[in-house]
Amino acid sequence: HVRLDDWNIPAHDAFPGQAATALERLDNAMDADVSIYRADGALLASHGAPIPLVPDGRPPRAFVMRVDLPDGRVLLARLRRPSHRPERILSIVLLIAGGVGLAAFPIAARLTRRLEALRSGVQRWGAGALSLRVDDTGDDEVAVVARAFNAAAARVEDLLTSQKALLANASHELRSPLARLRMAIELWSIEPTAAMRQEILRNLAESDQLVEEILLASRLNHPGAPNARARVDLLGLAAEEAARFEDGMASASGAGETVEIEGDATLLRRVIRNLLENAAKHGRPPIRIAVTRRPNAARIVVTDGGQGIAPDERERVFEPFYRPSGRGEAAGGWGLGLSLVRQIAERHGGAAFCEAEPGGGSRFVVDLAARWPEAT
Repeated sequence: HVRLDDWNIPAHDAFPGQAATALERLDNAMDADVSIYRADGALLASHGAPIPLVPDGRPPRAFVMRVDLPDGRVLLARLRRPSHRPERILSIVLLIAGGVGLAAFPIAARLTRRLEALRSGVQRWGAGALSLRVDDTGDDEVAVVARAFNAAAARVEDLLTSQKALLANASHELRSPLARLRMAIELWSIEPTAAMRQEILRNLAESDQLVEEILLASRLNHPGAPNARARVDLLGLAAEEAARFEDGMASASGAGETVEIEGDATLLRRVIRNLLENAAKHGRPPIRIAVTRRPNAARIVVTDGGQGIAPDERERVFEPFYRPSGRGEAAGGWGLGLSLVRQIAERHGGAAFCEAEPGGGSRFVVDLAARWPEAT
């Protein structure tokens, strides 16, 4: 609020310099152009840009304030528009940027710390600390990346662990047939006999089968392994594999109709063969395989007349090279056969499990999806 008497507007007969000084004081106080006219309309003094005198009865121009003094003079004041000088604009921009920077500094510092922790964790994991996991708490982008890394690290660790266990167990399992093969060859060199020849061939076949199963297990563990899709007649495969056994030890049966699914014929044949060989090795006749159609799926069931499997071991027999407690090395373990059965079943969108057969014996069941599941 500006009072005119505070700036001592000089009388009409004062020196022009006194009026100019008073107008300058008004200009500094109001940031405005100021002009003063005599009663006859003549310009007495002005500070800043002169303001034209608007005749009585006409509306004043925008931003112009008119004050009629008691002695007849007229005082005009026009507020200046906001300055748009580059220096002032730059100052405002710098002020805003500084405020934003101060407000964002804590957030940026926190993100920097989390990114550095993530980088350090990834570097340590790459150096061999495969069990290391990074902090993935929160909902921001860093947490999303951290969770993705942890999931990938867990998959890689599981894959490497299973590969190491597979190689260790395979090396142990190969020792027996190789040792028997070496002994048979040494005896053959002393006294060749037909029985010794059969022993050599049997141990060679056992070693060859084990190596083949190891390679297949390694391929199935690889997420990028190609899939050979085709329509497969499961009942036909079951009949062919059952015919391989002598003296009708194994028989195949169906529901009187073809049971077809979409899948890898080689892998599905391996499922049926492993189930039948497992029943022949660990069970007793009669060995039966049945193929039936189910809603959107097919089921393979292999039963035998052996002693069966204890309830607490029915799940463990699907582990690679599982050997029940108390069973000697000569009796052998379960090898890779049932482990491959489960892997192949899961690869075809199904499952494999073991049940008790009513009346005694074992019952192995494999469910397969009718259509090959989409890759994830």
